[in-house]
Amino acid sequence: MDGIILKGYRPGVIGRLAELHATYYYENWGFDLFFEAKVATELSEFLSRYDESRDGFWALSLNRQIQGGIAIDGIKAMTDGAHLRWFLLSPEVRGRGFGHRLMEEAISFCKKKDYKRVYLHTFEGLDPACHLYGKFGFELVQQAEGMQWGKKVIEQKFELNL
Repeated sequence: MDGIILKGYRPGVIGRLAELHATYYYENWGFDLFFEAKVATELSEFLSRYDESRDGFWALSLNRQIQGGIAIDGIKAMTDGAHLRWFLLSPEVRGRGFGHRLMEEAISFCKKKDYKRVYLHTFEGLDPACHLYGKFGFELVQQAEGMQWGKKVIEQKFELNL
């Protein structure tokens, strides 16, 4: 069965995306409770104020289970740019084009909303994701050591001008 991209909130999506983030970043980068709590809290806050006229949220469902997601937080889109957030896929579905499909949904949404800029925060070492960002035209605009995720990493900011 092919994956289905679901738009908007679905029951269980907050917990599932927090779980996917926590597991991946713990296993690969040693991120701990601080990071999982941050993802769960910020994703919950975003979906609680979600406004379809400015925000976008898509989850990948495969065999009726959430396997990834992506969000566009548009609350400051006209000033700072639209914020691309919580982009992640489960290990079971990586490398099958689903990340590309989710990114297309997000960027298409931003273009329809006439947003001029999209930005995201990540950190050095997430090469497959950064490769995909580059394919969509994102450019690295800022880089510095930081603790935003609860562990010292080289934080990066990517931007896409539309």
